[in-house]
Amino acid sequence: MLWAFQWMPFTAPSPIGKNQHHHVMNLEQEKNADSMRLCISKTNRFFDKIAEGGGPKRIEKLHAEGKMTARERVNYLLDAGKPVVEIGAFAGFEMYKEHGGCPAGGVVVVIGYVRGRQCIVVANDATVKAGAWFPITGKKNLRAQEIAMENRLPIIYLVDSAGVYLPMQDEIFPDKEHFGRIFRNNAKMSSAGIPQLAAIMGSCVAGGAYLPIMSDEALIVERTGSVFLAGPYLVKAAIGESADKEALGGAAMHSEISGVTDYKMPDDKTCLDTIKDLIDKYGHFEKAGFDRATPQPPQTSEEEFLSIFPESGGKPYDTLALLRSLTDDGQLTQYKEHYGKTIICAYARIDGWAVGIVANNRQVVKNAKGEIQFGGVIYSDSADKATRFILNCNQKKIPLVFMHDVTGFMVGTRSEQGGIIKDGAKMVNAVANSTVPKFTVIVGNSFGAGNYAMCGKAYDPRLIVAWPTAKIAVMGGEQAAKVLAQIQIQGMKDKNLAADPEQEKALVDEIKARYEEQTTPYYAAARLWVDAIIDPRDTRKWISMGIEAANNAPVERFNPGVIQT
Repeated sequence: MLWAFQWMPFTAPSPIGKNQHHHVMNLEQEKNADSMRLCISKTNRFFDKIAEGGGPKRIEKLHAEGKMTARERVNYLLDAGKPVVEIGAFAGFEMYKEHGGCPAGGVVVVIGYVRGRQCIVVANDATVKAGAWFPITGKKNLRAQEIAMENRLPIIYLVDSAGVYLPMQDEIFPDKEHFGRIFRNNAKMSSAGIPQLAAIMGSCVAGGAYLPIMSDEALIVERTGSVFLAGPYLVKAAIGESADKEALGGAAMHSEISGVTDYKMPDDKTCLDTIKDLIDKYGHFEKAGFDRATPQPPQTSEEEFLSIFPESGGKPYDTLALLRSLTDDGQLTQYKEHYGKTIICAYARIDGWAVGIVANNRQVVKNAKGEIQFGGVIYSDSADKATRFILNCNQKKIPLVFMHDVTGFMVGTRSEQGGIIKDGAKMVNAVANSTVPKFTVIVGNSFGAGNYAMCGKAYDPRLIVAWPTAKIAVMGGEQAAKVLAQIQIQGMKDKNLAADPEQEKALVDEIKARYEEQTTPYYAAARLWVDAIIDPRDTRKWISMGIEAANNAPVERFNPGVIQT
């Protein structure tokens, strides 16, 4: 029997607008809402193609073998009607074109619920190069394990893989963050008492054979599942012995003779049902103790929420209104409201969870001296304020949520003489040493050192997601094009070569186009700089599920290190 499967990249958003008031939008707000819906629609179209994996023919072939696809397996395993988030759906997007592509990195990774227990599930997609591991596959598997290790989440592997993709073995096999690190993590998780459960539902070859067997328990499906260090062809070539797949590593052999596997399953469905029964018996870890009240929806209507972010991402907008559209009942308690105004720091609740929010304020403001400060830029006073707030949240054991729309730190002689580097270093120090869980949402720009100070991927957020409007780079495309063009033009002048205005313009346009392509959220998600591109309406769900996961792992004592004053 086969199971119908429908997978949506953006599941039903969290409730918005319990006490919503009637709001008549002006023309600009309508344009903003339409633009955001178009961005969401574009992301959905890309995902629909990704979700096909290797395509309809390969899916049909898998079904003919009596196997479910990776997404069908995940869908059947997870509790119906419970929230789910997918990690790395865009991994490998538009990469490896010369090898036929690698949709979703050839593996499906989700955080969901099995018998009410939050778990992370990793399922090889056998329709993509027989589930072989590309470099991005390894990176995505390691990210899944990292999430499990940080949050002490049980991890379930649904194994169906041909092993390393041999044409690219030099990029996946030997290094610290390559294939072998997976098995090192298996051992580390076992030592830490983090449950690992593996189901061998297809091929499991060579080095890949260690993953399920280094898990706590292993199931294997008859006829379709097999696990061995060397297959029939390699055994024949190596030692001259003729042996078929079942004798070398089939379900009967490993369950009845070698004792390598623990459960012999007749089919995929029974295997997944057995996993549910096993998970149902797991004990529970000590909780971190993050505070949660009864969840309340925001006051903002869905349409009003989508209308806040501007059609042109460079325009100022009401950041406080955006934050109130995400917090319970629209409530915020601002920290140092009238100081360091280009960063908003506030205590709030999201889906009941207490959080500390650090958000770039995109409105143009005036400081106490009456000086204009540009929205989205981090000034010395803002960095100082954010640093103190991060320290407070660590002292009170309150998870941190970073909302990015930052073009970087303020530059120029006045800022440099005012010690912007030192103030920025304080903020980076506080972020780096923070021990409460951090969650990052990239709403718009995330440029330069602003990315670091606002807890970019390098600073270990438990989850990091991007809206379809996000841009991630060392600087904006326009600025980068002008800087690089100036350098090249100066080089030509040094050689006594002249560039006419048309050449200069063509050079700037070429550099800008290349740079703009590299700043898109799709480029970032393809390389796992972010865990997902999400529908903005799902922001609350991602943060809530992330904090629930983090609550499984007690927080270490906070030591901020040396923060110069």
